[in-house]
Amino acid sequence: MGTKHHSSDTVSDPKKRRKVGFSKVDEGVQPNDCIKIYMVSKEGEVGSEESFSIEPVDLSPFFEEDGKIYGYQGLKITIWISSISFQAYADISYESTCDAGKGVTDLKSSLQNIFADNLVETKDDFLKTFSTETRYVKSMISDGKVVSNGLDAHFKADCAELEVVRVEGSAMGLLYCRLVPLVLLLVDGSNPIDVTDPDWQVYLLVEKKIDEQETPQKLFGFAALYRFFHYPDSHRLRLGQILVFPPYQRKGYGGYLLQAITNMVVADNVYDLSIEEPLDSLQHVRACIDVPRLLSLQAIQPSLNATVSRLKEENLAKRTQITRFAPPSETIEEVRKTLKINKKQFLQCWEILIYLALDPVEKYLENFRTVVLDRIRADVIGKDTGASGKRLVEVPTEFDSEVSFVMFKSNGTGEEFKEAEIEESDKVKQEEQLQKLVDERIEAIKLVAEKVRVTSS
Repeated sequence: MGTKHHSSDTVSDPKKRRKVGFSKVDEGVQPNDCIKIYMVSKEGEVGSEESFSIEPVDLSPFFEEDGKIYGYQGLKITIWISSISFQAYADISYESTCDAGKGVTDLKSSLQNIFADNLVETKDDFLKTFSTETRYVKSMISDGKVVSNGLDAHFKADCAELEVVRVEGSAMGLLYCRLVPLVLLLVDGSNPIDVTDPDWQVYLLVEKKIDEQETPQKLFGFAALYRFFHYPDSHRLRLGQILVFPPYQRKGYGGYLLQAITNMVVADNVYDLSIEEPLDSLQHVRACIDVPRLLSLQAIQPSLNATVSRLKEENLAKRTQITRFAPPSETIEEVRKTLKINKKQFLQCWEILIYLALDPVEKYLENFRTVVLDRIRADVIGKDTGASGKRLVEVPTEFDSEVSFVMFKSNGTGEEFKEAEIEESDKVKQEEQLQKLVDERIEAIKLVAEKVRVTSS
């Protein structure tokens, strides 16, 4: 066995120091920094500037424990997803690999966390799918039930011939499995539905084919709804997922699909329809659908007119107690029975209905703002000052002050609240946050009101 040789110079001169080299630490690379994803509809778009670029959500949960890729220099991953077969191909290139202490990431395994069996091995095999899979969508919906066709006046999509088809059984399971990668890539925090659960229903928005031409049938998006039993003899539907594919977004397809579902819920006499954690953009489209429906429902007009009259006559700035402007329970129930709009959604739309009826709205805007503030304050803090309800109290902490607080529910006596007094500065900060929420809510109301006025004119 060889031994290290120490020179006599090092021994004779203790001031000299041996130079020690350290290998470069592999800090890894974020997946979103080296992965580009495109959606293509024909063979010629693969690798061309015509490819439609997709901006995915954070991809780090699909890679390593800390979400990074290790062991590669000059790594580039380009992924193409077919809008015909919804299969994918990944082109992986890099300058070199080196294990610098963190190993070398298994890219194939990580990508399969997203694409599973939808990832085609070779580019040639992927290109062939544009000719071998041209009838894929059509074959999947051949036994489906058409629940809507023809355009609604409120939503003008680019394609005039559309239909919504409900698919069931094995066809639903097979097609949804091909759509899962798009769900994971485009919807933050999403999870695939259980296709073996018969209570899941999948609705597809497709191009209506009026002939037997061989051009592929376009699939624009889909929605997945879960069916719940409601005692004693009814069912409720909850919209768990809705997605319009990137090349077709902001063109009216999402509104068309959601309205078709709304019409179907009424036709099937479902108890009501809810949406699981809707994004602001989806809530906007939903309100643009429901508000015109509510305006045409005569049963709510007396309650709405009475509320609007009070707002025009009263000066809420001089009130001595909180005044309620919510619709009566019988109106809420009538809306649920007739339009299948649940209470939470109706209360959201109620504020928009009031705003539309306040003419001129600028004259009564301060009163309207007070109504919105009272509702948000009740939702966030509690029903009334000094009354029972949830309380948020900021507390001294060594952690982030923006997210450090205590929430508790009082019994109505106020004793607990006295024990955790809020400092004046905290009250000011809380009020500022509430006012910001009010500003955001009123802006959202204005956007819906403008849309409703345009479509109804």
